[in-house]
Amino acid sequence: MPGQDKNANTPRRKEWGRLALILMMQIDSATIRIIDTDNPVFVACHPFAVMSRPISSSAALHLNTHARVWGVVPCGGTGSRAGGDVPKQYRPVAGLPMVAHTLSALAEVSSIGGLLLAVAPGDEWHKRQMEGLSPGGLAQLPAVARRGSAWLRAMPVAGESRAHTVYNSLQTWRSWGADERDWVLVHDAARCLAAPALIYTLIDACLADPVGGLLALPLPDTLKQGVHNRASVTVLREDKWLAQTPQMFRLGELLYAMEAAKRSNFAQITDEASAMEIQGQMPLLVQGSADNFKVTYPTDFALAQAVIRSRTA
Repeated sequence: MPGQDKNANTPRRKEWGRLALILMMQIDSATIRIIDTDNPVFVACHPFAVMSRPISSSAALHLNTHARVWGVVPCGGTGSRAGGDVPKQYRPVAGLPMVAHTLSALAEVSSIGGLLLAVAPGDEWHKRQMEGLSPGGLAQLPAVARRGSAWLRAMPVAGESRAHTVYNSLQTWRSWGADERDWVLVHDAARCLAAPALIYTLIDACLADPVGGLLALPLPDTLKQGVHNRASVTVLREDKWLAQTPQMFRLGELLYAMEAAKRSNFAQITDEASAMEIQGQMPLLVQGSADNFKVTYPTDFALAQAVIRSRTA
């Protein structure tokens, strides 16, 4: 048009040019990472773009409106500290294999759109007719069956460590089409006492958080540092928490953190939150429950059974 400034579109061209520089994309294992997040955007040309850093709080909260939550239960360990010839997660507790209680609780949480049970290669226990289970194994649990045949998927993706198992599970969810903005909730098979209400509490807290978080308990007891089985110093317990599961983070951010940890063979990675912390994140601590302990030693089985029976009495 006559009189139109020929440079009117220059700012827009400069902005696109700046974004082109900001979105320095590197191809690595079929992922695209956003290097700068001052202007958080997602790479639409790749379905599994993984952000190198968290998006801003405002962007995360906006995306949470339609967020999906997927579950992962690492189930590949042998439970050597618990003793016995059967892997710990399949030993009976109150008339059912321990992991059956775990899966039943997760199945009652409608927010979880699907669950991956990460078993060891060659593991057939989950398919067996065990104590309290009908033929077909864990998939026939009433709470699980109500979610539909595709809700629970047992996959032989367990690795050499729990962290490796979680990493493989995240890769599997991504291969199934989960978006990097979706949430992944990871829960230990041996924490069979987490009630659905407690899991809902974590999910509700994390959906409103830009990072994600975990269930945890403030340390109630005096903490000692030991040297050769002798107390050398009392450690201040203020701001000390006992980490629990579930733990919940966005798929893209957690996968990136686990990929970084994999390069050092998952050294110092004891849970998902520790991987996020190494990346400079500060996961949200959500008040858990003393009941939500991890069944580890032989005496823990009797305690877990007592808790379950007290709930149904």
